[in-house]
Amino acid sequence: MPKGGRKGAHIGQARQYTSPEEIEAQLQAEKQKAREEKEQKEGGDGAAGDPKKEKKSLDSDESEDEEDNYQQRHRRAQRHREPQLGGTDNQKELSMREREEIEKQKAKESYMKMHLAGKAEQAKADLAQQAIIWKQQEEAAWKKEEERKAKDYATLSGK
Repeated sequence: MPKGGRKGAHIGQARQYTSPEEIEAQLQAEKQKAREEKEQKEGGDGAAGDPKKEKKSLDSDESEDEEDNYQQRHRRAQRHREPQLGGTDNQKELSMREREEIEKQKAKESYMKMHLAGKAEQAKADLAQQAIIWKQQEEAAWKKEEERKAKDYATLSGK
């Protein structure tokens, strides 16, 4: 067991989750508190005396909160969007690793086509090497045939 015992691991206890509504209420309360502190620092007497200014600031804060929530939801939706294969519009949505993998696969396919057609440098070298090997095999087969014929002739003439 580590020094100082277990810290923070309460095994067997139920977890308590905060609902999104409670979190929203806490955030709004914190914003309201921050606004009040800000007004007090600026000189709260002028803003507190005019109810129109106070109402206007509350309305603008609510619209800012709605805008922030919309932006957060929009970012969350963008983050969870899966890339789709296909046309040029979807090419922008692919990750860098996926694009590199697709390009590598296309390059490999085009090289194989060129290689099979005999247009790649490596293919030309391979064909030249193969031609040399075929020529050597032909010469070896011809020598074998000559030796076999000589051997047959020697056996026939020796009788």
